[in-house]
Amino acid sequence: MFYVCSDRDFPNQQPELFAAAIRGSENVGLWEDQLTSCVPQPSGRAYALKKSPRLSTVAALCSREDALVRKLSLWSNRSRDIGFSKNLELGFFDARTVMYLALQLAYHLGFESVFLVGFDMNQSAGRFYESSTDACSPCGLDQHYESRILPSLELMSKHVVCSKFQVFNLSDRSRVPHEVIPKLSIDDARHRISAARDNVIQR
Repeated sequence: MFYVCSDRDFPNQQPELFAAAIRGSENVGLWEDQLTSCVPQPSGRAYALKKSPRLSTVAALCSREDALVRKLSLWSNRSRDIGFSKNLELGFFDARTVMYLALQLAYHLGFESVFLVGFDMNQSAGRFYESSTDACSPCGLDQHYESRILPSLELMSKHVVCSKFQVFNLSDRSRVPHEVIPKLSIDDARHRISAARDNVIQR
């Protein structure tokens, strides 16, 4: 199990949930300063997160680093921050949702199929671990969806997804278009996983 948290405020906003995730995960990805000050300390392996370096348009155009897939724009500084990292040792691209970091982590670890659960991107639906009586953390899905989240997913769909790295959305009411991330039913996902397992056994 791998737990990653890109929200620096989450440990203070949801201390009990954060502590439970830290204690129960075999692998933990946090910001470097959090790893040195984290209470409780991770019981498993800990990895330091860092953002990918920001490059000028000229530097990005001249870059030969294939592991960092960037959206190139001559006019927009914000667009140059949109990308996908295939190697987290070089940093990751922040799309304002931890799921996008998880997708980059999945590629980095060598997974060929990724099934997204609970990826509805609906701010009004709330989080599964929060109720009306709980203290709710701020949510910026609506604020960042059009400017950051969707463009990042579109870049991944166009320039990263291939036969060796496929991404599927199991949320049937997701805000993310099917053309960007194909939707699958849970039964279809189980069938794909079962077929892949059988192929491994036959080898």
